[in-house]
Amino acid sequence: MSSQALPLFDPAAGQGARQFAELALALVLSTLIGAERAVQQKSAGLRTHTLVGVGSALFMEVSQHGFNSVLGMDGVALDPSRVAAQIVSGIGFIGGGLIFVRRDAVRGLTTAATVWLTCAIGMACGGGLPLLAIAATVCHFLVVRGYPWVSRRIPALATERRTGLHLAYEVGGSVLTRVLEECTGRGFRVLEVRTDRTDWDGGSSGRRGTIAVRMEIEGAAEVPGLVAVLAELDGVLDVASLETAADE
Repeated sequence: MSSQALPLFDPAAGQGARQFAELALALVLSTLIGAERAVQQKSAGLRTHTLVGVGSALFMEVSQHGFNSVLGMDGVALDPSRVAAQIVSGIGFIGGGLIFVRRDAVRGLTTAATVWLTCAIGMACGGGLPLLAIAATVCHFLVVRGYPWVSRRIPALATERRTGLHLAYEVGGSVLTRVLEECTGRGFRVLEVRTDRTDWDGGSSGRRGTIAVRMEIEGAAEVPGLVAVLAELDGVLDVASLETAADE
């Protein structure tokens, strides 16, 4: 008995224009999400999210069309949902690697959830559900871009932020103690403090030296207000902040 091979680019073989279009859509949508994460300087950025989305779409294509050659044989039954279930389980390894705990604070949950969502979007593209995939991508941008704006206007929903503070102050006068009191008094937690004594070229000013401080603080209060207060403290020569959103 002879069998005729299907043409290479044949929809019946799962390699037609529709499948390539689904992979292309997965590429575009996952790239958009990855680009947003890269702009936010997250650990999983453009390449990771793009590969997760395209890979998930390909797995779905294989699940639906990769076993057509064995269909109809005695004792063979196809269950496409089995591959999809394994994708959901497998993506947990990537997501788990993005989550870590530091000083009782959990980091990376939002990034891990975004990778998980990108996987689902890729699966929707590969499963022939482009409208759902596009809708989920829109939801991503609504959540990561719109929700912080809402949270800043509703104190009960305010998201804590991790902030790096750089200070320089004159030696003496218990300046660092007053800085720490201001931070904690405004609702911030001081996670880390690193100091470095440096020489101060003050000529005849009588200044004995300066201390450079690198602090890590966390809280939901407004950082610019804290910086303004610290800058007015006696002995503080300079203060600047580098504020980053903390992953929940």
